[in-house]
Amino acid sequence: MNLIYCYDAWCGWCYGFSPVIKKIEALYKDRLHVEVLSGGMILPEEPRHIGLTAPYIQQAYKTVEEYTGVKFGEDFLWHIFNPEQSDWFPNSEKPAIALCIIKEYNPDMAVSFAADLQYSLNFEGRDLTDDEAYRHLLPKYGIDNETFYSDLHSEKFKEKAYYDFALCKQLQVTSFPQLLLQASDNKFYLVAKGYTDFETLKERIDNILKELNA
Repeated sequence: MNLIYCYDAWCGWCYGFSPVIKKIEALYKDRLHVEVLSGGMILPEEPRHIGLTAPYIQQAYKTVEEYTGVKFGEDFLWHIFNPEQSDWFPNSEKPAIALCIIKEYNPDMAVSFAADLQYSLNFEGRDLTDDEAYRHLLPKYGIDNETFYSDLHSEKFKEKAYYDFALCKQLQVTSFPQLLLQASDNKFYLVAKGYTDFETLKERIDNILKELNA
């Protein structure tokens, strides 16, 4: 059985959810495989500057911190509070391609990689549209620079990323994070829509597993 985690690298609530999904994966590793899908939350036809969303994020990040316990870093917040000086044009495509590369070479570490991407952005202030934002993670995931950067700009992995976006749409996922338990080819349970704490999530999953084993 699969737990399908629909997330986006640029989603602040997914950053808050990262510690929860990592604990869930560790707890159920013998019973459930966690599949991570990128949702394509920000795919503008024309690049759009961070200044458009910065006023919203200036308020929203505090709510995410309060509810989830994560902290946003000064280097990230600098772009949010100084948008006129920022060179950020958020886009979900490149981090989604990067995730697909990890899923190809090291599939069991997809949850960890998604969480590391979000820490890189939201705490360390790395721009995920910049190739260099990924280099520091590659040793941890056992991929050499040449392979990763060749794949990052390949049509093959771009297609895989857009397949993930399409899959999220097919699953009728319209907001992130979202967690589904797939019991069979055509039977899905909605486990979480939006940020959900660990205890609540564990209780829901246990109840579904009991029902399926009854």
